[in-house]
Amino acid sequence: MARAGEEALIARYFAPLSGPGAEGLRDDAASLTPTPGHDLVVTTDAVVAGVHYFPEDPPGSIAVKALGVNLSDLAAKGASPRGFLLTLALPDDWTEAWLAAFAEGLGTASRAHGCPLLGGDTVRSGGPALIGVTAFGEVPAGAMLRRQAARAGDRLCVSGSIGDAALGLALRLAPDPALDVSHRDALLDRYLHPRPRLALVPALRRHARAAMDVSDGLAGDLRKMLAGTGLTARIDVPSVPLSPAAEAAIAGDPSRLATALTGGDDYEILCAVSPDDLSAFLAEARMAGVPAAAIGTVEAGDGAPLFLDTAGRAMDFARTSFSHF
Repeated sequence: MARAGEEALIARYFAPLSGPGAEGLRDDAASLTPTPGHDLVVTTDAVVAGVHYFPEDPPGSIAVKALGVNLSDLAAKGASPRGFLLTLALPDDWTEAWLAAFAEGLGTASRAHGCPLLGGDTVRSGGPALIGVTAFGEVPAGAMLRRQAARAGDRLCVSGSIGDAALGLALRLAPDPALDVSHRDALLDRYLHPRPRLALVPALRRHARAAMDVSDGLAGDLRKMLAGTGLTARIDVPSVPLSPAAEAAIAGDPSRLATALTGGDDYEILCAVSPDDLSAFLAEARMAGVPAAAIGTVEAGDGAPLFLDTAGRAMDFARTSFSHF
């Protein structure tokens, strides 16, 4: 049975997801005008089969991840979503059933976060599937949160819980029959479905001095936040928020704590907040439905951040983050 061509696929699966300025995906480009008094914020990330997801993952979940990792970057910049571009490079064995399920998941996620499709490209990859998203957001003029703007004395905070996705991936690769099924499923779900913390944006704009999303592991991403700034940090590891599922997995194998702190795919927000603003930030985060926790303090110095265990000893990690290379 012959498969539809590119134009037919776009009209059938992606034009219904398009937003204002996209011209129903019938043109070669879209127009996007920021709200008066606002700056555009642009970010891009790609996910590749066999690297960022398993080829056998549900197509709708792959779509949620592809868009979600980009929306997480917008949230960390204090930006509200405006739209996105999609580059979809399909392998030779793609099917319309896969594409229909992918488009359904993508549409659900884009509507939930108010981020319509503006355009893109659909091509044959000649190898594994590659899904590239470029997301556009906006912030009040001059208000984008920078990664490297923390100051000595600032309190470091993270949203949600750390380590779920990394533990989910580890358990998928090496199942643990001793772990309760409900905990296993919760961790696997966090790996499949990032939760961009857009509800935290107003509180970040009001109170955060610096912010980034935790995509490659808390330990490694904190090093990136402080690299070259003349600053370091002390992290109180018992203060790092863990979900009940992560706590159960670590209780069964304490070595998993290092995986939780370095493994990546959290898509939580790491931010630096003035001590004077800490209470207000934590209260607003809680009211927004995205609890945050203070986990450490920024200090003057050039050394790597210290992660201190329950006995106050510095933890030593074989690696501090995920790396492609």
